Amino acid sequence: MLIGIDIGTTAVKAALLDAHGNVMRRFAEAYSTRRPAPGHVEQDPSDWMALVLRALSDLTPHGKAAAVGLCSQVNTHVFTDANGAALFPAITWQDSRATDDAAALDARIVAADKLAWWGAPLPVDASHVLARMAYVARTAPGLWRRTSLVLAPRDYCLLHLTGQAVADPMTNFGILDQRLAPIASLLALVPGAAERLPRIAGFTTLAGHIRPGLPGAGLPVVTGAMDAWAGLYGAGVAEDGQGLYLSGTSEILGIVAPERRPAAGVIAFAPCEGITLHAGPTQAGGAAAAWAASLLGCTPPELSLLAGKALLAHVPLFLPQLGGERAPLWDPGAMGSFTGLTPGTGPAELARAVLEGVAYAARLVFDRLEQSAARGAAVIHHAGGGSASDLWCQVRADVLGKPLRRAANRDAGVLGAALMAGTGTGMFPSLRAAVRDAVSFDRDFAPDPSAADRHARRYEAYQLAYDKLVPVNRLLQ
Repeated sequence: MLIGIDIGTTAVKAALLDAHGNVMRRFAEAYSTRRPAPGHVEQDPSDWMALVLRALSDLTPHGKAAAVGLCSQVNTHVFTDANGAALFPAITWQDSRATDDAAALDARIVAADKLAWWGAPLPVDASHVLARMAYVARTAPGLWRRTSLVLAPRDYCLLHLTGQAVADPMTNFGILDQRLAPIASLLALVPGAAERLPRIAGFTTLAGHIRPGLPGAGLPVVTGAMDAWAGLYGAGVAEDGQGLYLSGTSEILGIVAPERRPAAGVIAFAPCEGITLHAGPTQAGGAAAAWAASLLGCTPPELSLLAGKALLAHVPLFLPQLGGERAPLWDPGAMGSFTGLTPGTGPAELARAVLEGVAYAARLVFDRLEQSAARGAAVIHHAGGGSASDLWCQVRADVLGKPLRRAANRDAGVLGAALMAGTGTGMFPSLRAAVRDAVSFDRDFAPDPSAADRHARRYEAYQLAYDKLVPVNRLLQ
């Protein structure tokens, strides 16, 4: 048996699985996110750890586990003291308080260096670890002096489980070069940054063992990875030419391909574990659906049912940038909108517009990914909570014009984390072999040719609407 744990944006999800990926027992419990001021989005790191321990308590009595793997949300940071205690609430990936510090850092980096370091002309944005460090150093110098480590959620939980401070290279992509080595000249832009980072180890490297007195004491724990890479494996993506669509709070899109042609706004990761991943995250996928469901007085699953009743002639265009946008626009000032409302627009049409708008945002990323990878994906592997809706899967396939293959296990991050644990302890000879043995699919969604013209027009309108609303959004801020 293996245990996989995903410390996500809204909840800790975990499972006890066998070597074939079959789930023996699941665990899921949510925690709160606070927004104490405009642009501030925080979580309490003790909430993550409490639920990780609760998951282990719940799962370990039901089967003898061989190892534990963890993954987590990325670009969420917790500043800890010398004892590993959080000095203040974690700054999540949705938080934009470091926007000015990010812009100041980005202005000091030339485009040629970005291409050399990262293989793409990526901006330093408000979620970059150096921007967060610069913000804390500037606004709370006393807390910065007390900071011993700056950790991702998985790193924080790993530290408290095993006593070891270990991070993976892909979570720290923004400060590593193409050889996955720290970029000294970049780190030097924030004095003290380099000393406050944990050591880097591979996904399947043994990080330590769960400490005595904790549930699962003695179990080996591997380093694990960021949610996108764990989800990559959990969705069954391990070969060149395969595409990835993870739908959670945000949408994470990817293509695996060895060739790298820099494209603005998306990431061409350095090769890792034999894979070159081109990827980009949007800001809101499931988050937009949850917002719309609350607005319309229903649950997210009910939102899809409602959208299925829509009259297409009265469906408006929705821009899902409710809290700025990440890939490929990297625009913290972007705002959401509906346009094209008619007297016939009702709740069902608004619901359908939200599903389509999220899909258009994903297509914009995929267009750039195909430039970056110099190829398209023949089939896109689909997983995450947002893949549970058959209608939304079909909308995505229609908008992308590509077939989607849905993973049977929606919790791809949990499965991927478990596969890393199994590989690190010798259950699988490699992560590729683990994917072949343990990932299955429950349905394929082929694009509907009759929907192609409608979505082509609306996708063009989506891009135009974003461009035209940029100055409007600036006036509203």
